[in-house]
Amino acid sequence: VPISSILAVINKESGFRRFAKPKRTKLFKIIPYRRPSSSLGYSQSIKSSWDLYKKENNKPTAFRTSYKSSSDFIAWYFWKTNKINKIAFTDTRNMYLNYYLGWEAYKNKAYRTDKKAIIFAKSVEKQAKIYKNQLQECKSILNKSYIIF
Repeated sequence: VPISSILAVINKESGFRRFAKPKRTKLFKIIPYRRPSSSLGYSQSIKSSWDLYKKENNKPTAFRTSYKSSSDFIAWYFWKTNKINKIAFTDTRNMYLNYYLGWEAYKNKAYRTDKKAIIFAKSVEKQAKIYKNQLQECKSILNKSYIIF
């Protein structure tokens, strides 16, 4: 799974904020009420998906607020997406649509009627390209030989 795609998902989902949560809904347009989902952390993974990840990977101590665990979760989710819906690891747009909608909703082409999902997926794809270029630039700079006096 490309690192650039993982970074782009984290950027979109949480803005790299460790304790990110969805905004609360409002009761009577004023009173803060429930959150629309159980999403939490860098990956904004919902509890049921996180529990499946922990079970399948034998990681009972993984936390959604851990950057390392969240990155690994996204890579695992992309790997499962590749197996379930046959999406190439390099196809960031469709990988993100699976991530955003879920495997079954993607399979049922729910994205066709969800304009917001398409817009989000395009922005993640664009950001992944930026990160990919930045990572390549860093790699070429770090691979240069330096003379230390």
